[in-house]
Amino acid sequence: QVQLVESGGGLVQAGGSLRLSCAASGSIFRINDMGWYRQAPGKQRELVALITRGSSTNYQDSVKGRFTISRDNAKNTVNLQMNSLKPEDTAVYYCTAEIKGWVAGWDDYWGQGTQVTVSS
Repeated sequence: QVQLVESGGGLVQAGGSLRLSCAASGSIFRINDMGWYRQAPGKQRELVALITRGSSTNYQDSVKGRFTISRDNAKNTVNLQMNSLKPEDTAVYYCTAEIKGWVAGWDDYWGQGTQVTVSS
């Protein structure tokens, strides 16, 4: 009964900022990697940013210097601060996490997705 819930998407003009948040809840023992993916219409889902439990980060080249991923291990949350947004950032953004439950083993979980639209 693990669930990831995202929030913070919306419509913004090019050059603007948005902050996405994702909270994991349920029967959680431990969370390893957490991350954000995105999928634009007609395109495959792609990794945007990843953060390990120890807060090491990895970014897609196109977002380096503009996006910042962070997490709070005590709250089981991960955030994505997106600055200097471009129209090509428009996509549905998905939160993901590698979670071990108190009963279940390790598994990858996904949120429902949140729409980010950047107008030119």
